[in-house]
Amino acid sequence: MRAVVYDRYGPPEIQRLEDVERPVPKADEVLVRIHATTVTRTDCGIRAGKPILARLFFGLRGPKQRILGTELAGEVEAVGAAVGEFAVGDQVFGSTAGFRSGAHAEFICMPETAPLAHMPVGMTFEEAAAVSDGAILALMGLNSVHPQRGQTILVYGASGSIGTAGVQLAKHFGADVTAVCSTKNLELVRSLGADRVIDYTQEDFTKNGQTYDVIFDAVGKHSFARCKGSLKPGGAYVATDGLFRNLTLALWTSRIGDKKVLFPIPPHYTKANVLFLKQLIEAGKYRAVIDRCYPLEDVVEATRYVETEQKTGNVVLTVIGDRAS
Repeated sequence: MRAVVYDRYGPPEIQRLEDVERPVPKADEVLVRIHATTVTRTDCGIRAGKPILARLFFGLRGPKQRILGTELAGEVEAVGAAVGEFAVGDQVFGSTAGFRSGAHAEFICMPETAPLAHMPVGMTFEEAAAVSDGAILALMGLNSVHPQRGQTILVYGASGSIGTAGVQLAKHFGADVTAVCSTKNLELVRSLGADRVIDYTQEDFTKNGQTYDVIFDAVGKHSFARCKGSLKPGGAYVATDGLFRNLTLALWTSRIGDKKVLFPIPPHYTKANVLFLKQLIEAGKYRAVIDRCYPLEDVVEATRYVETEQKTGNVVLTVIGDRAS
């Protein structure tokens, strides 16, 4: 089968398309023929070996896993003897669990218990592949503040993968949502349900006098110090990046002051989360936002684009999975 592989940490160009051995499912696994996957911010960080602490999980001297990619959508090609939930031919979507990757390939084996579910009705493979990662990370961040009706939440970076998910999920839970993004994405973010939208090129939300119960930094470009004055008493700054800084602040603010930093780690990718997202999609309450689609062989170009930090929603890789090898 074809897969995108890399053997050392470095720039996007170290990735290459190569023929590798097709995996064989164990008794409790399904073999998925991948139709679409994505390039995420996490993929880029792992490939670059940054932050350095991440190498404790992914390999100190070099990557333990040669194939990146965590999100996927495709068809079940084969099932192990103990699998009961899925059958050959089922269309599925989801994410690899924990610190595992491998979706930048034509096939992947996943345990039946993995964050994998039948695809939502009416969704394309490209759309389904772009659901899980950003939405699960957004859900994890929002769950840390127990989102509810009447709560005021500001989503900074509302047009990215996590941000577009965060706006939709916060509205689903009944929150009053203010979204911050660039000029070109104002209408998109409004269409996702934001109650009000701030163009960060025209206005600094930290200086307009408004305060919020929660500031959800979906892109890791702000800081608790800058946002603290925009939090209501008892408010929370929810971080998605800046491991060392925000983990330290989370511990410190849990003991001192009434405004908290929350940095929920590690990510919890579960089947329950994927099933929850499927339910929202089929109810018309959630949609994946896709910026660009690239063929698998253009993974380097796709990665370069993700690393511009200018993408809107998700960047998808389409996989031609009709080869017999």
